[in-house]
Amino acid sequence: MKIRRDVEQEKNELNMTSMIDIVFLLLVFFVMTFKIVEMEGDFSINMPLAGSGSSSDDLELPLKLRLRADGEGKLTSISLDSINLGTDYDKLRGQIIEVIRNDGPDSDVSERKIEVDTDYNLRYEYVIRAITAVNGYRDENDQVVPLISNITFAKPRR
Repeated sequence: MKIRRDVEQEKNELNMTSMIDIVFLLLVFFVMTFKIVEMEGDFSINMPLAGSGSSSDDLELPLKLRLRADGEGKLTSISLDSINLGTDYDKLRGQIIEVIRNDGPDSDVSERKIEVDTDYNLRYEYVIRAITAVNGYRDENDQVVPLISNITFAKPRR
C-alpha cells in the first residue's frame, strides 16, 4: 500500500552560482597578481662593508675594472688595469681572456679576483654587462667557459 503525503518534500539543492562567482574572483585575483620573474645569473659578488677600511684581500687584487659615466648615467669608458677599452664589452672580455691566458692553464677560477670601480650615477645595466663580460662566456660548442668568479665592488665615486 502506498502512503500519500499531503506536503511534497522540498528538494535540497546547493546554490552553485555563488560558488562559481567566488572561483572566478579567486582566478582573476591570482592571474592579476602573478608576476613572472626572470632568472638572474649566479654571480659571486662580495660587496664592501659600510665604513670599513681596506682588508688584506683588497690590497692584492690582480685586476681593477673602472667604469666611468657621464652626467646622465651612460657609460663613457671602460678601463682594465689602466688600459682604456672604450665602451666595448667584447674588448673587455678579450683582455680578461688574455690576462688569464698569461696566468697559465693551472690557475684556479676561484682564485681569480677583480674589483669593479664605478661612478656613482652609472646605470645598473652597464654594471651587469661588465660583470657578465668578466664572469664567463659560451664557446662554439655552447659550453660555459668561466673566467673570473670572485668579483668585488669598490665604493662608488661621486
